[in-house]
Amino acid sequence: MALELVLITGMSGSGKSVALRALEDAGYYCVDNLPPELLLSFVALEQQASAQRVAIAMDVRSATSLPLVPEQLRELRRQGLVVRPLFLDATTDTLVRRFSETRRRHPLSSNRPGAQASELVHDQQHALVDAIELERELVADLREQAHVIDTSVIRPSQLQAHVQSLLAAPISQLTLVFESFAFKRGIPVDADFVFDVRMLPNPHYEPALRDLSGRDQPVIDYLRQHADVEQMYSHIEHFLNHWLEPLARDHRSYVTVAIGCTGGQHRSVFLVEQLAASFGQRWITIKRHRELDLG
Repeated sequence: MALELVLITGMSGSGKSVALRALEDAGYYCVDNLPPELLLSFVALEQQASAQRVAIAMDVRSATSLPLVPEQLRELRRQGLVVRPLFLDATTDTLVRRFSETRRRHPLSSNRPGAQASELVHDQQHALVDAIELERELVADLREQAHVIDTSVIRPSQLQAHVQSLLAAPISQLTLVFESFAFKRGIPVDADFVFDVRMLPNPHYEPALRDLSGRDQPVIDYLRQHADVEQMYSHIEHFLNHWLEPLARDHRSYVTVAIGCTGGQHRSVFLVEQLAASFGQRWITIKRHRELDLG
């Protein structure tokens, strides 16, 4: 059996250590902050030891050698390894808040020498945003080649469950991730396709349906009686049916389809459930309901 390598990269503060713990719990041999220069030799060593599942985390602390990684991954694939790159991301505002709350220092940040106390807070905030944007540039190539997971509004337990569900899917087939979300909490940054369904009839304004979700039968019955909802479903289904085969031929492992409404409770949840049921007959599918899961 070929060795399976999960490479976790991403933004500082996005939850890479949480994801690595999830993989450790799932039986992977895990290494944090491995220098890219050691990747090929480390993998060769693990192959000699007959290891089957290895997970490695790399980050911007190895900034000078990160450009080596894309070619290294191609080489490992040529050797027959199963390579599954994951990239953890979050909005800049979220990352700034996390660093501020934990009082950790960003690996790329630096304070202006000689700054007065009154200037220091402003300098630190400005330096942190600059460091985050610089980091985005440095890891852009890694993000482009990986499946992106948006951790902006999810808890560590949700991230662990999501990572484990992704890696449980067969690597040989394209996996569809259908995700419902609320526009008021931001568009998921990991979405490959985003569909806005806020123009559809809203069960929120029906008192008997307000506290239910798109998984409950009364809401399902309400939405199914509206032609606009059926038309939206048909348009999304037609779009995906047209483009999934080309994406699979392009060797995409995951495609995330995000469907958003105002509150992420009724319309988007309903459509995710219906689409996942339909496409699950042909493709590997995973469902996520961002706002319901938070509850």
